[in-house]
Amino acid sequence: MRSIVVRGGKRLAGRVSVEGAKNSALKLMAAALMAPGTSRITNVPDIADVDIMAEVLTGLGVTVSRSDHSLEIDASGITSVEAPYEMVAKMRASTAVLGPLVSRIGEANVAMPGGCNIGSRKIDMHIRGLEQLGVDIVLGHGYIHASAKDGLRGADITLDFPSVGATENILMAAVLAEGRTTLENAAREPEIQDLASFLVSMGASVDGAGTPVIVVDGVEALHPCEHRVIGDRVEAGTYLVAGALGGGPVAVEGFDPHHLDMVLSKLEQAGCTVDRRADGVTVALDGRAQCVDIQTLPYPGFPTDMQAQFMALLAIADGSCVITENVFENRFMFADELVRMGADIRIESHHALIKGVSQLSGAPVRSPDLRAGAALVLAGLAADGETEVGEMHHIERGYERFVEKLVGLGADISVVESDTPEGA
Repeated sequence: MRSIVVRGGKRLAGRVSVEGAKNSALKLMAAALMAPGTSRITNVPDIADVDIMAEVLTGLGVTVSRSDHSLEIDASGITSVEAPYEMVAKMRASTAVLGPLVSRIGEANVAMPGGCNIGSRKIDMHIRGLEQLGVDIVLGHGYIHASAKDGLRGADITLDFPSVGATENILMAAVLAEGRTTLENAAREPEIQDLASFLVSMGASVDGAGTPVIVVDGVEALHPCEHRVIGDRVEAGTYLVAGALGGGPVAVEGFDPHHLDMVLSKLEQAGCTVDRRADGVTVALDGRAQCVDIQTLPYPGFPTDMQAQFMALLAIADGSCVITENVFENRFMFADELVRMGADIRIESHHALIKGVSQLSGAPVRSPDLRAGAALVLAGLAADGETEVGEMHHIERGYERFVEKLVGLGADISVVESDTPEGA
C-alpha cells in the first residue's frame, strides 16, 4: 500500500498548472461511442479514472490510443453493449456509456454503479429520462438492461433535481432521437457545456447547455471530431485552498476562473487575496482564515467536490461556522479523520459544525474517497508534525502528479510504500 506523508509548516508559493477536467474527459470518452470513426480528445488528464474508462470502451470493441495527454478513440466497430460490474464498480462514471450505446446501437447492458462511498447517488432520473425517450428498461441481477429497437423519440423531460449524470445521459441519447427533446431543470455545470460543445462538433443540434433548459433537435448520425477538454476547476480549487493554507502567493493556471466564482467568493470572505486573470487565479492569505458558512448546491452554487478541501481550511480558521451538504448525504465521513488531527467538528445530520482551532496535529489518517483524500493532504500541510494519508489510490483517481505539484509549491511531501495490503 502506498501512502502520502506530509510534514507540515512549510510556506507554499509559486505556480501550478491544472490538467483537463476529469469530470468532463470521462463523459467525452463515452460520447465518442456515438460516432463511427476516430475522434481525438486533447488535454486529457493522466489519472486512474481515465484508464478505467478506456478499459470500459475497449471492452465494447472500441480502440483507445493514448499519446501524452491526447486520446484517439476509434468507435468504428462496437462489438459489445455491456459495461460489466468489475468495471462500473470501480468508477460510477462508467454509467455514462448507457445513453450513447442505446442511442447508437439501440441496446445497452450496464451494471449498476459503484464509485466513491459518498452517498446513494441514485440512477432513477437517468432511467426515467431514457424511458421518456422510448427506451425499455429492465432492472435485474445488478444490471440495467436498456433497449430501443424502434429507435428513440424526442420528449419533454423535467428532472426532479439538476443531476449532472442524468443530464449527460439524456443529452447524449437525445441527439440521435427523432424530433425535439426539451430537458428542463438540467444541470448547468461547465462540464455539461463542454459535453454539448463536443456533441455539436460531432454534428448534433444542442441549444441552451449551461442553462436550466436544454433543447436538442435529433439528427440522423454523428461524425468524429477533435476537441480539447476544459481545465479542471476542482483541481484548481484544491490548489487554491492549498495556497490559502500555505500562505501563498500561489498562482493556479489552465482553467476558467468563472467556473469557480462561488469558491473564489468564499476564499475572499475567508480573508484571502484573490487575483483573477483570464486563464487562472492567484491566491494569498496573511495569517488565519476567517470562518465562513458554506452550503453545497448544484452549479453555479458551491460545488460539493470542494466541500472537503474547504473543511480543512475552516478547521483552523478563526471563529465558528457551518458547512451544509445538500448534494451527497455521506460526504462528511472524513470529518472524523480531521478530528483525529485535532479539529473541532461536530456532525448533525447534513450539517458540519466547525469551531476553528489554532493548530492541527499530524496523525495517521485514511482517505475514504477522492476529494477527502486531497483534503487530508491539505490539512497535513498546515499541521504540526507528520501526517500520513493512507488509501492513496483514491487521490490518484482524480489528480495527476498531485504530490509532485505540491512539492513544486514548496511542500515537504512524499510517497511511501508499506507492506500492508491496500484497503486492509
